[in-house]
Amino acid sequence: MPINVNNTTFASILDLLSPHSCRGCGRIGDALCDHCKKYILDHHQNLCPICKNTNASGTCPHCNKVKSHDPLPPTFILGERSDLLAALIHDYKYKSVRPLAHHLADMIDQILPPFTGPTFIVPLPTIHRHVRERGFDHTLLIARHLARKRPNFSVQKALIRTDSKVQVGSNMRDRKAQANSAYEINHKAKLDPLANYILLDDVWTTGASLKAATKKLRSCGVSKTTLSILALSRLD
Repeated sequence: MPINVNNTTFASILDLLSPHSCRGCGRIGDALCDHCKKYILDHHQNLCPICKNTNASGTCPHCNKVKSHDPLPPTFILGERSDLLAALIHDYKYKSVRPLAHHLADMIDQILPPFTGPTFIVPLPTIHRHVRERGFDHTLLIARHLARKRPNFSVQKALIRTDSKVQVGSNMRDRKAQANSAYEINHKAKLDPLANYILLDDVWTTGASLKAATKKLRSCGVSKTTLSILALSRLD
C-alpha cells in the first residue's frame, strides 16, 4: 500500500479532534502506525552523505580515500528528506508532535549496528531560541528514547552550543565557518576515550555541524565515533 504524504495535513486536523493519527496513512491511534514505519524501514538504503551512493556498512570505501576532506566516521542515515520522512521531521520539529520522538528513535535503533561496551548518544545541541519556541529540544528527546533501546546506551550532553546562528539558507562555506565556532565541549561531561560515541542529528545538508562536533570530541581523546542522522537533505 503506497504512502500518501498528503495525509499529513489531514492528520494534523485530526490531531485537534483525537489523540493522534498517522502522518502516513491517517489512521487514528498513533502519530505513526506500524505499517507506515515498516514502509520507511523496508525502503531504507544507507546512503553515503558525500557521494549519495548506497553504503550498507556506514563507511564509504571511495569517499574515505578522497584527500579533499577528512574521513567520516561510520555514518547511518534513515533516508532522504522527502515524502513521509520529511513530513515526520517537519511535524515533529515545527508542530511539536512529540510522540514521533519514540518512533524516530525506534527506526534509528533498527539501522544502527551492534556496539560493544559503553555507548554514549550525544545529541547535537539545538540553539536556545529554537528550544524556547518549540518548548523542547527535539534532538535530545530522540536521544533519550534511543538510550532506552539498548542496555549499554546512555545520553551524554558532551557538547554545548555557543552561538545562536541559524544555518538555513547559508551556503556551504558559511555553514562550515558557523559550525566551527558553534560547539564547545561541556566540561561537566566526563568523556571516556574507550567508549563509543554516537553523534545524533536530524538532517544532514552539508555535514558541517556533525563534522565540527566530531572534531571537538576527537580533540578530547574520543576515537570511536559514529554519526546517526534522520535524513539526508540537499543544500537549499
